[in-house]
Amino acid sequence: MSAYRRAIQVRPAFGEAWWALADLKTHQLDNHDIHQLTNLIGDEISEQDRISLNFALGRALEQSGQFELSFRHYSEGNRLRAKDSKHDRDAVTRHVDESIAMFDEAYFRQRAGAGFGAPDPIFILGMPRAGSTLVEQILSSHPDVEGTMELPDIPALANWLGGGKAAGFVDSGYLEKLEALPIPELRKLGQGYLWGTGLRRQTNRPFFTDKMPNNWLHLGMILTILPNAKIVDARRHPMACGLSLFRQHFAKGQEFSYALPEIGAFYSDYVRMMCHFDRVVPGRVIRVIHEELVHDPEGGIRTLLAQLGRPFDERCLQFHANKRAVRTSSSEQVRRPISREGVDQWRSFEPWLGPLKQALGPVLDCYPKVPTQST
Repeated sequence: MSAYRRAIQVRPAFGEAWWALADLKTHQLDNHDIHQLTNLIGDEISEQDRISLNFALGRALEQSGQFELSFRHYSEGNRLRAKDSKHDRDAVTRHVDESIAMFDEAYFRQRAGAGFGAPDPIFILGMPRAGSTLVEQILSSHPDVEGTMELPDIPALANWLGGGKAAGFVDSGYLEKLEALPIPELRKLGQGYLWGTGLRRQTNRPFFTDKMPNNWLHLGMILTILPNAKIVDARRHPMACGLSLFRQHFAKGQEFSYALPEIGAFYSDYVRMMCHFDRVVPGRVIRVIHEELVHDPEGGIRTLLAQLGRPFDERCLQFHANKRAVRTSSSEQVRRPISREGVDQWRSFEPWLGPLKQALGPVLDCYPKVPTQST
């Protein structure tokens, strides 16, 4: 904290330092900070500083209970960020449509025994800001599981198959190429993933986590090339998750989060995709509902470990004592015991979340269940 304060003294409009200070979970900006931020936003400053200052002021006003004004500044920060966004909502929807059409029962039946059978990876995926870091911290506290980080290997494989086009949020054509691969090549892809991730591992524990949330977009490929991998879907209430995304000033990579309708559409496509795999490969996806885990931590942890085939270990209950490095925006939260603090936080902003509700539609109405149709 003192380093951020010194940086601000040197350059008062240093937006990145202000946001880092505002995003600390153990510190709150005060009225003097709010006054200073308000004045700075009115000055002639760079666009990047203006974006960060709006997010910082939004957080400070939220902490002081000024929710409407807070929401205005979050909205302004996101509006400015959206100017350079390359997010394509239709491309995501097309990718989900194509995945649902391609990865059916016949697809997996024809590839029974294909891929690389190593059971090492535990993929923790889902929406960002849905509790995946908490799940990873719990699992990495188990003596059988190494916690790594948000590994880029699966998106990189999709990118490579697609001929070098980004495969995360836009069309790449990699699904068609994956479908055409001979069986031996699927095994090589799985082996390649294990080799690449192995370079980042630091222990000899038999299992490791890959906590890249947006890997849900590539779940079909994961199940194809790594048929014995474990899949954990970390899911959080769509309104809580949506607001958390909207108010988080991500460094990069979550461009769908700059507008409430885009967040709702992305969440809906995610649920639609996961619903499909629940039907096609029942039991392969282990679902952790964030609110249920918060309500009954021990029960949730015991159930999760049992589903992963691991014995219960008391250290998983003390996940906050785990000293491993955490490089996500939840890094401070997982250093503390589970709290209900953020469960209903979104309700303070509910009057301004109509576009998110509308975009979510039946997904919101059904939560934690899902609409009956995935298509």
